[in-house]
Amino acid sequence: MKRDSIALHYGYDKTKGEGTMAVPIYQTTAYDFGSSEKAANLFALKELGPIYTRLNNPTTDVFEQRFAKYEGGVAAIATSSGMAAIFNSIVNVAKAGDNIVISDKLYGGTVTLCTHTLKRFGIEAKVFESDEASNLEELIDDKTKCILFESLSNPQISIPNIEKIVQIAKKRRVLTICDNTVASAALFNPINFGVDIVVHSTSKYTTGQGTALGGIIVERENLVELLKDNPRYKHFDEPDESYHGLVYNEVGLPPFTLRVRLALIRDIGCAPSPFNSWLLLQGLETLSIRMEKHSKNTLKVAKFLEAHPEVTNVSYPGLKNSTYHKKAEQYFRDGLCSGLLSFEVKSFEKAKKVIDSTKIFSVVVNIGDSKSIITHPASTTHQQLSEDELRNAGISPSLIRLSIGLEDSDDLIEDLSWALKQ
Repeated sequence: MKRDSIALHYGYDKTKGEGTMAVPIYQTTAYDFGSSEKAANLFALKELGPIYTRLNNPTTDVFEQRFAKYEGGVAAIATSSGMAAIFNSIVNVAKAGDNIVISDKLYGGTVTLCTHTLKRFGIEAKVFESDEASNLEELIDDKTKCILFESLSNPQISIPNIEKIVQIAKKRRVLTICDNTVASAALFNPINFGVDIVVHSTSKYTTGQGTALGGIIVERENLVELLKDNPRYKHFDEPDESYHGLVYNEVGLPPFTLRVRLALIRDIGCAPSPFNSWLLLQGLETLSIRMEKHSKNTLKVAKFLEAHPEVTNVSYPGLKNSTYHKKAEQYFRDGLCSGLLSFEVKSFEKAKKVIDSTKIFSVVVNIGDSKSIITHPASTTHQQLSEDELRNAGISPSLIRLSIGLEDSDDLIEDLSWALKQ
């Protein structure tokens, strides 16, 4: 089954049950096991099936299977948000006294999670230069548990040297985690380039209309080969006393997502609602065609901004003079670069005036919506960063981020033209 068909059909057998064309919404917290023996078998993993919706749910199960296949992975686990996906991916391998290595170009919420919140858990974050991964290897030591980066960063719109990152990670036997939210699974599949774990905020392009919070963690095939007999990840080889001595590397199921489900989601509880999983399934069906429209609209807007006298810089890999244009053509399907761009004007005051003068663009801190959005990152999504952190992340006070929607591109250009004149 090819990709566009996977997005519509994979993981659901409509010949079972009532034969509904749409995946049913199993809006329930619990399930009747029918007998004590079946209940015991489910909890012991002798049988697989729904136990409790915090752990698994039939609607969510279809979404996980479908998304994993679409992203090129072998298994997935859905979470309540994108931040929950990132948090669970990290703490699945790191504990107090360990460290992680993170990209210098990450979403602000991810930066604060890694450098502040996880610090309180005793996990240190080291920052590497991601464009060329020039200092990555020197930051890795015996306590390093993962390397985290974004395939297309928010809001810098930069593309890392993914091949070099993966090469170094494999050499040092360190897990790689790629946040693929902005590029989307429709345009780029990091697993095809050797990445181990892919995370998404499915609240963005997957749902497509800003209607549902969600996240997902996707595991590549044969990840057990990295985790098994690796001193960095001994807990995957040792009995988990919290789950009757289960050894994740010996179960015969994808171990990374299995441990997230049984040891983390079980205890922390950041599970998605079945209704949100159903909404995300609807979005996944049209993701491919929407991403093509988002990308084409954004390129037109980027070209307009690039030629405008009030604009001092435009960041969008689809532009031929972009530093990242060659990487975009190498990595992304048909060179399509998603719907996020950023540009700079001459001052903070001008940026504020532009944002406040748009009529079609909404001042919202989401991305990936069908409707176009305008944001000032330095005072909103990245406000919690210090001046040095903002500077190091390439976020200036005059930077404006756009999430280009599915409107007519001429209307969007007219709206920005008016705003830039004010």
